[in-house]
Amino acid sequence: QLQFVESGGGLVQPGGSLRLSCAASGFPVGDYVIGWFRQAPGKEREGVSCISSHGRDIKYSDSAKGRFTIFKDYAKNTVYLQMNNLKPEDTAAYFCAAGLPNETSAHHMCRYYASNENWGQGTQVTVSS
Repeated sequence: QLQFVESGGGLVQPGGSLRLSCAASGFPVGDYVIGWFRQAPGKEREGVSCISSHGRDIKYSDSAKGRFTIFKDYAKNTVYLQMNNLKPEDTAAYFCAAGLPNETSAHHMCRYYASNENWGQGTQVTVSS
């Protein structure tokens, strides 16, 4: 059974940074496409960044480009989302998820998996002065 524990969220001022962690258990992160998604109050969930199994195919949303970095630590079996220059509009609950076993595309996952129904507890990011 694939399980994740998301952590690293918190309250940060605009321009600040956070590193979100997605610790996986029950499977190696190197075998799956992994994505970070977020949902702000009153808005639909959206893909933020996704990374392929081998880590060479990465997709960022337009809002994340240039500010966020996704990467895998295979030894720790964890996927991270480094978020810099945070803005108030980044305020949301952040979730991670694994693609289906036959998923190979980070772009496809970020575009189509946001509507999935099963999500973990996520981690809250609040950007405010």
